[in-house]
Amino acid sequence: MRTLGNILWHFPFLGFLTALGTFLIGGLLVITVIGSPLGLGLIQLSKFLLAPFSNAMVDKTDLQADQNKAWKTYGIIVRILYFPIGLFLVVVNIFQIAGLFISIVGIPVALVLAKSIGTYFNPVNKVCVSKAVADELSSRKAKAEVDKAFATK
Repeated sequence: MRTLGNILWHFPFLGFLTALGTFLIGGLLVITVIGSPLGLGLIQLSKFLLAPFSNAMVDKTDLQADQNKAWKTYGIIVRILYFPIGLFLVVVNIFQIAGLFISIVGIPVALVLAKSIGTYFNPVNKVCVSKAVADELSSRKAKAEVDKAFATK
């Protein structure tokens, strides 16, 4: 079913053009060096957009516990400066989602794209992983929350 969703995303809805556009914007930001945290996140998002039914976007902090403090601080500063570009990309993405909702076949694709809106707003420290890794991370988070809830009682 995931393969069928990815095929529908690419051929009738030209999803590869969305992935290519996101990759090019990310590449331009990486070339500027100042926008590297954003560019790397957008490149990861373009990887997600190549197979949105087989992949998921997760925070890097979920995958690794420690992170360079200077890179983290720099990422926050760049995120603030990136807001107008992110807002533009989100508006474009919303128009694309609205267009996909017009057809019944496009509704599943629109729902997947709706999940990527958060990454357009905040691409810093996001990583594209397979659906199995994302499911495992969410089950570990849920188990930790359950353990914490029962430990306090």
